[in-house]
Amino acid sequence: MYKKYFKRVFDVLASFLGLLLLSPLLLVIALWIKLSSRGPIFYMQKRVGKDFQEFNIYKFRSMVEGADKIGPSVTSGDDVRITKVGKFIRKSKIDELPQLFNVLKGDMSLVGPRPEVMQFVAQKRDEYTKVLAVKPGITDNAAIEFRDEEEIMNQYEDKEKAYLDIVLPQKIELYYNYVDTISFINDIKLILKTLKVL
Repeated sequence: MYKKYFKRVFDVLASFLGLLLLSPLLLVIALWIKLSSRGPIFYMQKRVGKDFQEFNIYKFRSMVEGADKIGPSVTSGDDVRITKVGKFIRKSKIDELPQLFNVLKGDMSLVGPRPEVMQFVAQKRDEYTKVLAVKPGITDNAAIEFRDEEEIMNQYEDKEKAYLDIVLPQKIELYYNYVDTISFINDIKLILKTLKVL
């Protein structure tokens, strides 16, 4: 495993540069969200990070205000809570860009297992002991493999059960693969692969 401080330095430099270069796009998206629907520009949600420590993850708001109180925690592509702007930024993954602030803060890394909500982590705590030995990330193999997750979830009636029993176990296997093979070179490959598929 490459040195933690080197990974941290890379995360800080890359996320700062990313925010700098993407600032015009971030501003346009923020204005679009604010002008198109009622509610805040950003959405914050508790996620589970390294060593089971919870933190607030940042996203551009893609759903109606208070969506987490009027529907399931698992979202599918046909979810009526998603706004018009939300459909675009979720499909393009632009809604995830504010997580560069999480990387700067040290809650997350650019590359690592995607952070999950405690609701699901608690039900698979043993499996997550290995996953959460490292910081969660914005992208990894699971994020790439399941980039169309919302479309996948459309086929299930009980979406939360399907996510817990079918989708999440597959993700955890991919998380294990990342933890077992973590290296600077592999992180660079995953970043480039992510940019390619997007």
